[in-house]
Amino acid sequence: MEFCDLSGRTALVTGSSRGIGRACALLLAQLGAKVVFHGSRASEKLASAVAEAGNGATALTADFERPEEVEKLAEALIKQSLAPDILVLNASVQSYTDLSDFDSAEFFRMFRANVESSCLLLRKLLPVMRRNRFGRVVFVGSINGIRPASRLAVYGATKAALMNIARTAATENAPYGITVNTILPGVIETDRNAAKLSDAAFAESLRQQIPMQRFGTAYDCAGAVAFLASDAAAYITGAELPVAGGWQL
Repeated sequence: MEFCDLSGRTALVTGSSRGIGRACALLLAQLGAKVVFHGSRASEKLASAVAEAGNGATALTADFERPEEVEKLAEALIKQSLAPDILVLNASVQSYTDLSDFDSAEFFRMFRANVESSCLLLRKLLPVMRRNRFGRVVFVGSINGIRPASRLAVYGATKAALMNIARTAATENAPYGITVNTILPGVIETDRNAAKLSDAAFAESLRQQIPMQRFGTAYDCAGAVAFLASDAAAYITGAELPVAGGWQL
């Protein structure tokens, strides 16, 4: 674990009041980072995550469907000397929609919350990383970015867009000691997926498609993020790492 020691680092994990984001934030804190948790609004879940993390953790809120709130979040981080060394772009919204009947308002909501918000944070925070000659950016994408699912076409398109953005950011920022990578979670047992996986027949048919014959956990994703945020991954950038039990094969 010495290679994954994050002592002295500051990390922002977006969408970290629950699920994958929470697990990532808690593990980064456990490895020594001072973590800024993020939620769309104040909540008991967000407060409890901060309390569990300890190590000087704090929380900020911003609705990622509102660009002005994303900008204010980035400005608050810089003003409070919390500009992150480690930026985990996890927050996203998801809805099930077919291409034959998708709603335009929902289309733009997903692209705004999932894609534009990440670009706004990068625009504000990458200059600080460049000045410091160090940075770790980890996008939490989705296996749907490379493995299309009919009812997740728009959501999958947002994740595919983020992969392209991550590759560009990796190329542009590598000379400054900044790495930019993406993890691609598969079927992960979180509250977001609970309703779908509660259908036993559907869940079993899905499980049979996964070579490892099980669904992932939030901490499977957190381990990958912690590795990419650490010095152990200092020479890895522009990578896309499936955390999917082989479902991408």
